[in-house]
Amino acid sequence: MLQYLILTLLVPTLAILVWVALQLRRQQAGLPELSAQLEQKHRAMLLDLHDGLNKLGDRLNAISGESSERLRHSVAHELTQTRDAMQALQLSQTQSLAQTRETVLEKLHQTLAEQGKAEQTLIQDTMLKATSQLTASIEALTKIVDARLEQIGGKVSERLDEGFKKTNETFANVMARLATIDEAQKKIDGLTTNMVSLQELLGDKRSRGAFGEVQLEGLVRNLLPENAFEFQYTFSKGVRVDCVLKLPEPTGLVAVDSKFPLENYQRMFAEGADRVSPVLFKADVKKHVDDIAAKYIIPGETSDGAVMFIPAEAVFAEIHAHHRDVVDYAQSRRVWIVSPTTLMAVLNTARAVLKDVETRKQVHIIKDELGKLGKDFHLFDDRMKKLADHIRLAHEDAEKVQISSRKITRRFAQIEAVELEGEQAAVPALPGNDEDN
Repeated sequence: MLQYLILTLLVPTLAILVWVALQLRRQQAGLPELSAQLEQKHRAMLLDLHDGLNKLGDRLNAISGESSERLRHSVAHELTQTRDAMQALQLSQTQSLAQTRETVLEKLHQTLAEQGKAEQTLIQDTMLKATSQLTASIEALTKIVDARLEQIGGKVSERLDEGFKKTNETFANVMARLATIDEAQKKIDGLTTNMVSLQELLGDKRSRGAFGEVQLEGLVRNLLPENAFEFQYTFSKGVRVDCVLKLPEPTGLVAVDSKFPLENYQRMFAEGADRVSPVLFKADVKKHVDDIAAKYIIPGETSDGAVMFIPAEAVFAEIHAHHRDVVDYAQSRRVWIVSPTTLMAVLNTARAVLKDVETRKQVHIIKDELGKLGKDFHLFDDRMKKLADHIRLAHEDAEKVQISSRKITRRFAQIEAVELEGEQAAVPALPGNDEDN
């Protein structure tokens, strides 16, 4: 308001001043003499105007101060009233919220109590039902477990009895075998006095070869059927091998060589100047491995490996214990070094393979026989049912014959008592009086 009032007073004053200035310039242009007077008057007017403006400004400042003071007092009073009203409103809202909270809490407590009782009742009912069902299930399960335990106990007892019987039989067999071994040991002890050493026997190459062939032949003939091997077999390129194993495809023919270089092995353990380095023994073994691989591994005719049979367990143990590189070299050439003991394992494996092949060939025959046995069993079942029917009918006929026999016996009793038909009621009733004819 004060700004608008000041502008309202200043605008006309400035307009007047501008008009006076224009008039003075016009008069100065036409009347130079009056310019000084007019200038003095103009200055006087400006001074009066300045004084009036100053007074007006002082008056406006005073009015503005009074207005601002009144406005400040008014605003402070309104703020005080508003603050009091807000405090009263806040107090009333606080009281209202407290009352509402108490009301809601009471209703909530009541509702929760009711729901808790209902849920507690429901939970108790559910727990009772679940307990009863669980009890029934546990009882049924206990009965089943007891029955199963009884069955298992019976089977365990049967198997233990069978195991004890088999153990006793095995023990008896072992004792018999031990007795046989004792007798054989006695015979061996008796023969040791007249037996030459193995070194002397194997000193000659021919004797060593014959000894290896005999030992190989004895092992093979004792463990394999006649059609699964052949001695002194000749291959297509004219090479003859000591023994060949005829295994099923894809293995095919497996050559077994029983010759072995033993000279440097014996000299390796000799004393004095006859003793040689183990290098010579290893060289002999590798050369023999190369010969076997070159002669007895024929692509398309034999398997991809051959067997080198060493008839002495000591030589086999020496090679595997102290010359492992020789064993690795032989395996790289697909030549398998075996002793009498390990050859027995190889031959047992071959026999198991042959037995499995023969069993597979006989599977269809077994199936046919099982089918015939099933038909015979069905026929037996039918005849058994007919026999049961005949037995049942015979039993019924026997019961009817027994009824007739009791009736005849009763009539004989009446006749012996000399009773007439009208006086039959006085005769004591015998068993079977009420039976039908």
